[in-house]
Amino acid sequence: MKEIINSELAPAPIGPYSQAVKFGDTLYISGQIPIDQSSGTMVDDSIEAETEQVMKNLEFILNEAGLTFADILKCSIFVSDMGNFARINEIYGKFFSENAPARETVEVSGLPKGVNVEISCIAGFSK
Repeated sequence: MKEIINSELAPAPIGPYSQAVKFGDTLYISGQIPIDQSSGTMVDDSIEAETEQVMKNLEFILNEAGLTFADILKCSIFVSDMGNFARINEIYGKFFSENAPARETVEVSGLPKGVNVEISCIAGFSK
């Protein structure tokens, strides 16, 4: 049976989807963009600031489900410019102390609200 997970600390969905869905021992988190829910503003000072906010939004949802970054199995990173890869990777890497998850990074022609980075992930619940 699927369970919808929503955190009031993370941005509300901007379309017909949930922040996350738990199914069995797996949590599927929808792509997060750099919206600061507390202020309702888009974080766009730099690619580093955008990435930091995206990771915070993922963390809010993980925490709502009782998980942490250590429980992430796989991430998908979508970027508007692969030239920002190293800068995104530097911030992203700070959230994984060891045993980083599987992932892919894909350059796309556009992202919601014109942002430069969006990240989704899949996490697992330990038995």
